[in-house]
Amino acid sequence: MTFQPPYSPSLFRKGDNASGASVVALDNKIEQAMDLVKNHLMYAVREEVEVLKEQIRELLEKNSQLERENTLLKTLASPEQLEKFQSRLSPEEPAPEAPETPETPEAPGGSAV
Repeated sequence: MTFQPPYSPSLFRKGDNASGASVVALDNKIEQAMDLVKNHLMYAVREEVEVLKEQIRELLEKNSQLERENTLLKTLASPEQLEKFQSRLSPEEPAPEAPETPETPEAPGGSAV
């Protein structure tokens, strides 16, 4: 959609003695311009909301997948492996993203899921 100026050049003619009518017409054009801006902003906000909803959906799916993987890995790990892993964690440090040496067996196909 292309932007069109919210005024008419005819409103600014030289010698226009109907200043009251010009002011009303100008006010109407300003109101129309403000409505146009509001509509553009609302459209942009709706688009952004849709993008964010999609990102949330994808993150929820990823989180669910990681929770399933975590549960599976905990099930497959021996008590000694779990203890060793827990001992590596301290309250100040986040859990490591990937272990240095994989100690849990992989599912067929090389994936844990």
